[in-house]
Amino acid sequence: MLAVLSISLGAAFGALARWQLGLLLNPGGLMPWGTVAANLLGGYLIGLLMSVLQALPELNPLWKLGLITGFLGALTTFSTFSDEVVTEFLAQRHGLAMVMALVHVLGSFFMTYLGMRSAAAVMWMLPTGR
Repeated sequence: MLAVLSISLGAAFGALARWQLGLLLNPGGLMPWGTVAANLLGGYLIGLLMSVLQALPELNPLWKLGLITGFLGALTTFSTFSDEVVTEFLAQRHGLAMVMALVHVLGSFFMTYLGMRSAAAVMWMLPTGR
């Protein structure tokens, strides 16, 4: 039951964060920047958090469920990204659709890498030397 609570709580905050990003960044323009921001932020955070959590095996696993499965699962959005790309493609804006797909996919990979590197830098500075 605690696992369900941890995931649900994380998901509630992740969904609210994604909604706020959409409200702030999506009005007007060609690119749905709220969706891009959610996926790039999620990419960075998964790299950072997975690296940190792997270095802390003694940490209660409920944290991983809440942060990774709950928060990041609700923050990031493959379905909205897919809908936005296909919508542009069907509207005959093939170039924009391809740019959007590349920004999401390659950007997320790069942000995950940066998150991992950030975690390594921070953990190196810790007195425990993790």
